[in-house]
Amino acid sequence: MIDAPSETSTSSETPVPAESATSSAATRETPQDRLARAKEASRATARLTSDDKARALEAIAQALEKNAAVVIEANARDIERGRSSGISEGLIDRLRLDDNRVAALASAVRDVAGLADPVGQVIGGHRMPNGVTLEQVRVPFGVVGVIYEARPNVTVDIAALALRSGNASVLRGGSAARESNTVLVQVMRDALESAGVTPEAIQTVDDFGRDGAKALMRGRGFVDVLVPRGSASLIETVVTESIVPVIETGAGNVHIVLDETAPDDWAREIVVNAKVQRPSVCNAVETVLVLRQAAPRLVPMIASALQSEGVAIHGDDIVAGMVSNVIPATDDDWATEYLSLDIAMKVVDTLDDALAHIRQYSTGHTESIVTTDMRNAERFLAEVDSAVVMANASTRFTDGGEFGFGAEVGISTQKLHTRGPMGLAELTSTKWLARGSGQTRT
Repeated sequence: MIDAPSETSTSSETPVPAESATSSAATRETPQDRLARAKEASRATARLTSDDKARALEAIAQALEKNAAVVIEANARDIERGRSSGISEGLIDRLRLDDNRVAALASAVRDVAGLADPVGQVIGGHRMPNGVTLEQVRVPFGVVGVIYEARPNVTVDIAALALRSGNASVLRGGSAARESNTVLVQVMRDALESAGVTPEAIQTVDDFGRDGAKALMRGRGFVDVLVPRGSASLIETVVTESIVPVIETGAGNVHIVLDETAPDDWAREIVVNAKVQRPSVCNAVETVLVLRQAAPRLVPMIASALQSEGVAIHGDDIVAGMVSNVIPATDDDWATEYLSLDIAMKVVDTLDDALAHIRQYSTGHTESIVTTDMRNAERFLAEVDSAVVMANASTRFTDGGEFGFGAEVGISTQKLHTRGPMGLAELTSTKWLARGSGQTRT
């Protein structure tokens, strides 16, 4: 599984880091030149057959495996620089590539290659009364731009998904993963060339620094859709400054509700997994809401299980009265995406109160309830307005890989044009094909 972690505005990264553009300046190349080449390449990728794209992706997977040592060496330089600049351990975790993670990247690319090609799929149509036949079919967007931070896995995920869906990609991966992304992009471009596919289908504007990000946001006519992945401030910057269409991926202030029927083992295992398995990602739980009738039984047990895993609990007065070593929660805690071994815990009177709390503080990412009361489960599933709503399952399942997408572009928390984990189909648009036999309109 390739996670798609999110960051909060409290991270040490800025929305669009300033970097030198020495290498690009030396060649007198501009970001717009690369956008133009990506646009031209998108016409070629749109014509590739499904088998062509699968072969190119297999070439990328093999190249990643072959060059794993070079990738990891570059990544080590990024980690060393990140630690020296004081970035958090959560960011270091998202940044890190090792043998297992590079192998997982290659595996994810193969998974994408094995998915059904969405391009050309007929999703609707009919025959008009005059005999003209209509078909609505999936087509590539063209050029997919992505601005993201400290997550070199995204470099591979996006390039693979874009190619499989017939698109070209332009990547802005930021300064934290600069060395890693440079190597990864070159490895993939070389692999495309070896497979007979134009390497211009994968572009990076990292070496242009802030100007590269601005070019993506202002690239109307070259960039067909732009996806920001990162801190709340990064996403807000891209949404407000872009003149190209944006698919907004949001932060993950994720909730789990425990009602009075929640079995001990389900509650304990789901909450601990959702917090501890990988706390630095956007689908990790950040707030646990316990219904009052269940609190005497569940709060001490859940808190003990979490604390034994090193989790710091930020609790309300009721939680603090039941558990030792609790950090008094403030209003800010209910709105915080910790991305660390911290969790907020609150006792609420009823399911109504839990739903009201989620409406107030949720970022619309993922929420789950643990219950054996089917009325509560179905009400929760129906009323919670988030991209993914669960009953009796860990929020860690909100992931493109887990959903069977092979990898993901991101997790959209908006409602147009897509919502939730985005895979291949979400990187396509549609067009209508009309076939007639000389008909004219009267």
